[in-house]
Amino acid sequence: METNKPGLAIMTSGGDSAGMNPAVVCAVEYATQRGYKPYLVYDGLKGLIANSIVPASKDLVSGIMHKGGTALRSSRSPEFFDITFRTVAYQNIKSHGIEKLIVIGGDGSFRALNQFYNDFEIPFAGIPATIDNDIAGTDYCLGVDTALNVIRQSIDSIRDTASSFSRAFVVEVMGRHCGYLAVTSALSCGAEVCLVPEIEYNLDTIGARLKAEIAEGRKYIIAVVAEGTKMGEYITRYINDSIGMEARLTVLGHVQRGGSPTVHDRIMAYKFAVAAVDALDAGETNAIMTFKDGTYSHLPIEQVADAKYKLDPALLKLAAPLAC
Repeated sequence: METNKPGLAIMTSGGDSAGMNPAVVCAVEYATQRGYKPYLVYDGLKGLIANSIVPASKDLVSGIMHKGGTALRSSRSPEFFDITFRTVAYQNIKSHGIEKLIVIGGDGSFRALNQFYNDFEIPFAGIPATIDNDIAGTDYCLGVDTALNVIRQSIDSIRDTASSFSRAFVVEVMGRHCGYLAVTSALSCGAEVCLVPEIEYNLDTIGARLKAEIAEGRKYIIAVVAEGTKMGEYITRYINDSIGMEARLTVLGHVQRGGSPTVHDRIMAYKFAVAAVDALDAGETNAIMTFKDGTYSHLPIEQVADAKYKLDPALLKLAAPLAC
């Protein structure tokens, strides 16, 4: 084990997601192996300002690998965008001998730490963690697989009651302006309808298709709708009034962020954490970890924050028939 390296702080920020805790554990363990003295920052950006910073002792990271959410907690912090408060945060981390940061979160958190780097030249590495899976430059963000499994289990359960009562169920899933969760869930659960911001949809053709299927014996309908379309309530009424099948809307909401991380999310957390420590060790200053086309790498924050995430065209092609 190497020694005599500076302090390295690990924090979670922004919306929580399963996989954050495994990333914290793995980052602490690997940073220690590489000779750093790891610290934990509680309460995200607010914690930097409030000096909620402690050495990463074994007891603080034991028994959290299997837990959803983030044991370090998170927060939104408008104060961090004020140089006065960022200066306080800088003074806090310097008082602990911390010279490098790892932030586990989304693009908003990365931008905040990039501003911090521009102000005080504190290098950081970002680990993408958001169930929305909407960070440019990476095919995967921590928490996505766990969220998809929560959605899959929910839709499978809803299908049971839909078939029992010959009803239509519209399931609204999260994702902000990105339709990844909706598309992937609709395809994996065999939904009849999928509405996402990335695919142009036509309710008239959807209605005609569903009416024809009902005439051929279809007894129930499952429609998956991305929250970014804002169409959940509307299509529920449309199916009920225009198609003539009793319809119910289920908004899954924040249940999608919770749950014990899947094996996939735990392994991805480990690989991202190792890559983040290695990037900082190699002298990178504002690198975001990525997984693209089966390869782990990293990109400068500018290439991530200034680009728009685009869904895989092949995935959109598969889902297109569900929107017409």
